[in-house]
Amino acid sequence: MSLRLVSLGLVLLLFGALTAAALMDVGYMGILRPHFESFGAGQVLADLVIACTLACFWMVRDARSRGTNPWPFVVITLVAGSFGPLTYLVSRELRGRSGSPSR
Repeated sequence: MSLRLVSLGLVLLLFGALTAAALMDVGYMGILRPHFESFGAGQVLADLVIACTLACFWMVRDARSRGTNPWPFVVITLVAGSFGPLTYLVSRELRGRSGSPSR
């Protein structure tokens, strides 16, 4: 098992635990609501949307070059944010480095 896979798995696990704790504490709407209460919080939401959109474009391009279906990961990104790209990266590591080389 590669260090990269272990690192990605650890990030996914810790981020999942943080997300689960936040959902149990305030619920889904409790996570979203603060982003509409100030310009600063709205900027953070806009930044997340931009980053996830860019990640979707990258995932589609990268997955197609590797012969993988990107759409499950895009859907996860649209529904659950960073979980989509993180899951894609873990999946890509598990499949090995066939196709274009990883950097």
